[in-house]
Amino acid sequence: MTSSYSELRYKARQSLKGNWGKAVGAMLILFVIEAVIGGLNEVSTFGNVISLLVGGALTLGVVTFFLELARAENPSVKRIFSGFPQFWKAFLLNLLIAIFTILWMLLLVIPGIIAAYRYSQAYYILKDNPEIAPLEAIRRSKELMAGKKGKLFVLHLTFIGWALLCIITLGIGYLWLAPYVIVTQAHFYDEISGRTPEPPAPVEYQFTSFTS
Repeated sequence: MTSSYSELRYKARQSLKGNWGKAVGAMLILFVIEAVIGGLNEVSTFGNVISLLVGGALTLGVVTFFLELARAENPSVKRIFSGFPQFWKAFLLNLLIAIFTILWMLLLVIPGIIAAYRYSQAYYILKDNPEIAPLEAIRRSKELMAGKKGKLFVLHLTFIGWALLCIITLGIGYLWLAPYVIVTQAHFYDEISGRTPEPPAPVEYQFTSFTS
């Protein structure tokens, strides 16, 4: 990773410039869906079943929307549902990541956290490579995050101050903070995966002498 943490956050702010409305709208829709599922959990365990079933597809859709936003592809808000055509792959990916992370957490909490960071790029990889299997996405994420888990952890820590401020707003501020964090993560993925475009070569100007 060549960009500093502040540079990654700057890239995210540039990506969100002029796009805050639909970014916040996408998060609001997601929060409403989560609230409905949470409400079902209060009534029965049916909410947990729904959460398990749709969690992968929703996560893939959110990753798709914000990754396309980071890449200046001007996605529509409905892209947060774009994971459903890949429903079973997204479901299996969600299930496998949950199982592997829980198994590591049975040892200690810290190995579980490390595992979560190890698998953190799997949805991005599946988005860019829809033809691969969930296990392959996990394997590639492990390879991609080798030596970079600490960098992503520290990147997340740089948002702590904003998270504390969001508490003062009774959580409403998270509608803006969440897109900021997710788009920053998208730029992080693009950089470590080598997808960040190289800056254009400087233009060489040739000056013609008026006396020639």
